[in-house]
Amino acid sequence: MVDFVDGTAFNYEQGQRARKLFAAVVLAALDDAIADDKKYGNGPEQIARWARSRDGREVLSCAGIDPNERVVSGLMQFVAQGVRTSVALSREESERRAQQAEAA
Repeated sequence: MVDFVDGTAFNYEQGQRARKLFAAVVLAALDDAIADDKKYGNGPEQIARWARSRDGREVLSCAGIDPNERVVSGLMQFVAQGVRTSVALSREESERRAQQAEAA
């Protein structure tokens, strides 16, 4: 019985690690689309094309994200804002946005 519990816990941890790895791929795709948007002006279209592709849907699913049109439009809006993922996920940025929301 102990071996079963240890094996289940190990498999769960491995699954969580794989999900985080695929989430990092999604963040990298967002950063690439933001860079394309700044350079060529077509970032939202690039991320939408990727998210709708077979590979993009597979990566989103493995990251634990349902690859539907609502997600695609959210990714496009995020890219259109032009804020890199490392900055958007930082505490300072979230505090700044909260202050802006209170002021408005």
